[in-house]
Amino acid sequence: MKPPYEITPIILDLYGQINEKLGQVRTLGLTMPEARLRKQNRIKTIHSSLAIEGNTLAIEEVTALLENNRVIGPTKDIREVQNAIAAYEQIAEYDHLSQKDFLAAHRVLMDGLILQPGKYRKKAVGIVKGKEVRHIAPGAQMVPGLMNDLFKYLKMDKDLLVIKSCVFHYEMEFIHPFEDGNGRMGRLWQTRILMAVHPVFAYVPVEETIRKKQTAYYHALEESDRSGRSTVFIEFMLAAINDSLGMVIGSSRAVKIDLEKRYEKALEELEGWFDRKQYMQINKGISGATASRDIRAMVEKDLVETKGSGRMKMYRKI
Repeated sequence: MKPPYEITPIILDLYGQINEKLGQVRTLGLTMPEARLRKQNRIKTIHSSLAIEGNTLAIEEVTALLENNRVIGPTKDIREVQNAIAAYEQIAEYDHLSQKDFLAAHRVLMDGLILQPGKYRKKAVGIVKGKEVRHIAPGAQMVPGLMNDLFKYLKMDKDLLVIKSCVFHYEMEFIHPFEDGNGRMGRLWQTRILMAVHPVFAYVPVEETIRKKQTAYYHALEESDRSGRSTVFIEFMLAAINDSLGMVIGSSRAVKIDLEKRYEKALEELEGWFDRKQYMQINKGISGATASRDIRAMVEKDLVETKGSGRMKMYRKI
């Protein structure tokens, strides 16, 4: 049975805005954002998704763990971050339509944190805030059938995949199929579904937008529970996706402008043949990796010609 929701004017408008931004992504060639931006956004994604669940590590500590540096903090929090890093690093390897891969991702995300990661729960669960029960999930015996139906909807329904990603996220949270890790798994898998819409979503930190609007996120979940349909949650998530995509485009444009300023300066000041070291002397403060990327971009744009190879490679303005 198809999950209940309505396609409202708000949903159509937000979908149109997202589609327009994806057009900008293609025009700007941002399918794979600049490496530094990819890393920053991955850190924001992991930090935000876990912070929503109460993880206490700061973004600097998440960065340190991503770089394999030692961090002092609660063992559980460190393990959560390490698991999330592993799950997001292999996210592209998961098939968004595969329930087997869905369970495999949960196994990575929750390894060492619960007794049976990667398996559906065998007992009743609910969501309690303070002394108030906010949500009682369906009985454990219903979970396999409900998740089968949800994946069937994802595979077979003709609605737009961006919208289906939001519906999947909500319905998974409603079913609460796991003993723990449902929230972070819902966000991870929506990202994986969105990557099937466009690969740039691997580096769009929607989770950061959710964290900043956490009260509204939970309100949208509760409103959808009350109404018996996910419409309000779809509207919230599409707005979060739209905002996050806009942020990535803005950051990427800034990086592109910086790149253009650097190589315009270098080509103006450097006469004759030059190497990477001389390029770095003109643009003080950049790393060797950044210099290599800049020069590669200039070669691709036919701004410079080359001679030699390896460390002896030289460049000259065309």
